[in-house]
Amino acid sequence: MDSYYKPEDLGKFAEIGEEAPELAEKFFDYYGAVFAEGELTAREKALIALGVAHAVQCPYCIDAYTQSCLEKGSNMAEMTEAVHVANAIRGGAALVHSVQMRKIADKLSM
Repeated sequence: MDSYYKPEDLGKFAEIGEEAPELAEKFFDYYGAVFAEGELTAREKALIALGVAHAVQCPYCIDAYTQSCLEKGSNMAEMTEAVHVANAIRGGAALVHSVQMRKIADKLSM
């Protein structure tokens, strides 16, 4: 197998509802409501989703939200900045856990 992720598999996402249609319907209704225009524009939401997609490392989401961002008028500079924002938060979240490491090291060094 050359890759676990196949771009064409994204089109099969709706199949998650075959065995649990009620749950899938609830998820897709919620998903649609979240991405509807509200206090944030659909373009802003797509940029957030692109950053989160990178943070959670979902190639399907990266593909989908790259396309969505472009369709909604974002440019590569905006999209790249969104990815850097997500990276800064994810990196900072990893680094802040060093406080726990330091506490344990101090405790064990006593």
